[in-house]
Amino acid sequence: MSKVMDMERKVSKFGNSLGITMTDALRQIGLEAGDTVRIDVNESNGEIVIKKMNKVTLPTGISPDFLETLSQVMEEYDETLKGLKDR
Repeated sequence: MSKVMDMERKVSKFGNSLGITMTDALRQIGLEAGDTVRIDVNESNGEIVIKKMNKVTLPTGISPDFLETLSQVMEEYDETLKGLKDR
């Protein structure tokens, strides 16, 4: 069973940026400095979701450009692909 953390933080100024600190929450999901995350913003309800991205080692012969193009296609046709899986 996973542990849910409830925390409250103040938004701070970091140079020209706004930010919050949440080291404990990031460590709980295994994030470290240099890791990549996906950030989804829902303006309608004021929600921001941060998801840990899996580290991927590309097989020999697969270029990062191919993976980027594939990712863009999957994002663009997400609903279509989900519909196909249910057929």
